[in-house]
Amino acid sequence: MKLHKIIVIVGCLLLSGGSIKAQSVEDKALQELRADSSARTRFITRATMYGVGFTNVFDTYLSPQEYKGVDFRISRESMRMTKWMNGNVSLQSFFQADLGYTHNRVDNNNMFSGLANWNYGLHYNFPITSNFKLLAGGLIDLNGGFVYNLRNGNNPAQARAYINLDASGMAIWDLRIKNYPISLRYQVNLPFAGIMFSPNYGQSYYEIFTLGNWNGVINFTSLHNQPSLRQMLTVDFPVGRAKMRLAYLWDAQQSKVNDIKTHTYSHVFMVGFVKELFLIRDKKKK
Repeated sequence: MKLHKIIVIVGCLLLSGGSIKAQSVEDKALQELRADSSARTRFITRATMYGVGFTNVFDTYLSPQEYKGVDFRISRESMRMTKWMNGNVSLQSFFQADLGYTHNRVDNNNMFSGLANWNYGLHYNFPITSNFKLLAGGLIDLNGGFVYNLRNGNNPAQARAYINLDASGMAIWDLRIKNYPISLRYQVNLPFAGIMFSPNYGQSYYEIFTLGNWNGVINFTSLHNQPSLRQMLTVDFPVGRAKMRLAYLWDAQQSKVNDIKTHTYSHVFMVGFVKELFLIRDKKKK
């Protein structure tokens, strides 16, 4: 279905050697495919980004002090439309991992921190105009990581492990500035229910994993004890035949569980590339 349009695109590129004329023909054919409701579900937008920023880490299991420093981060995102609810539902998969190196206020101790986060969920698309839409939905939010204090003798590390259900919303605006296409997106994720692993205050991991004292280490979380938020603003724009993405991420993760207070506040600027793939299905054998 619509395979002849893909052949036209490839043929034009081969004949023209990637000229501007071939690019315009390609863009026109891709626009026709995007407008085809039967082909929209076969477009996948993938983005890989790398970033650096500022982080503030606090964990009373390890120290009563805040630690501030640098945050290095990588992310990979995939989005596509589905056939559900008349083709108005999109599927998003977003993975990110960060590593922080921080120091305390008097600069006599340092901590390492790391967290891997994976979001997977659905959004219903509400077209407001031809180039602006709002999305609302929910995500599964998986998190796992660590905080390591370089000077602690007993209990030098704290594990981070929690699963949330998030309410999620987006606003996407496609615009042109003097015929130069730009796509703006704002996304916010708010966890409202989940499960978190946390030792009791003063309890060692030896007690948990060797002596088997698991009482109270698995806890229900919600807005009352884990008021967290992730926000992201992205700008997509073409550079030659490539498409680049600039992003700003504000990641605020905090909790108060088992008399242990934690937070990680991160402001990260990221840059990367966006690829749009069209899946060509093999014809079924008769």
